[in-house]
Amino acid sequence: MSLPLPELRTVVNQDGAAILDVSRNQITTLNSTGGFIWDRLQQGLTAEQAIQELATETQTDPAIVERGVRDFLEQLKSEGLLSR
Repeated sequence: MSLPLPELRTVVNQDGAAILDVSRNQITTLNSTGGFIWDRLQQGLTAEQAIQELATETQTDPAIVERGVRDFLEQLKSEGLLSR
């Protein structure tokens, strides 16, 4: 399971999220969908649970949502924002 790294500071609202990596002095911003997923991960939900919630909220086929979310999570991992 991928989790946000504990040293990150995050602000999430309906417009998205801002993630501050203090150790690298770097800020990453996410759109509202990215903020939704990030918030669910911070709450301890699995990627599968976050995908299901997003699919339900947006009334989108879960298979379509899953592809986008998996790509998004891989991008966050490559940027060092999620544990592997």
